[in-house]
Amino acid sequence: MNVNTPDVALAKIFYQDILGLEQLMDHGWIRTYGSHETSMNIQISFASQGGSGTTTPDLSIEVDDVDEAFKRIKKAGFPIIYELTNEPWGVRRFYTRDPFGNLINILSHL
Repeated sequence: MNVNTPDVALAKIFYQDILGLEQLMDHGWIRTYGSHETSMNIQISFASQGGSGTTTPDLSIEVDDVDEAFKRIKKAGFPIIYELTNEPWGVRRFYTRDPFGNLINILSHL
């Protein structure tokens, strides 16, 4: 899940200080909170943008093979909003819209 916000620091109080999630990533414009414990596999990101100047997606989904997912999305006729790209922070990703209009970031780590 990604939450668009102009102030990503506000998430720390609620998600880290109160709920005890760990800060897993901080790129300045995005901070991700979650847990490495197997009993709690959650990540919630708070972002002022989607990275590389893109809009913050409604949902990010990590897949094993992003190239295969890209081919399937195109074949099914869903729109490609952001082309398949290797990002400088170590992911390969693209954006599409789901059948309900949600902006979805589909990615794999490089």
